[in-house]
Amino acid sequence: MSLYLYYMIFAAILITGGVATVAIGHSNANKEGNPGYDRQTKSIFVNLTLYYAVIIPLGLLALIIYIVK
Repeated sequence: MSLYLYYMIFAAILITGGVATVAIGHSNANKEGNPGYDRQTKSIFVNLTLYYAVIIPLGLLALIIYIVK
């Protein structure tokens, strides 16, 4: 199997996770379940963005190191 196929699968999983996180954050059930969530949305999304900004490059680096070795 080509390495590009693995890269595509890995990228699809990452993108799906990011889209699902945003969708859950904007869902009506989530807003109704915790009214204080609306007041904290900006800080929550900033934190999630920072987590993804750190974890995604580290995950890609780990994948590349694993594949190369």
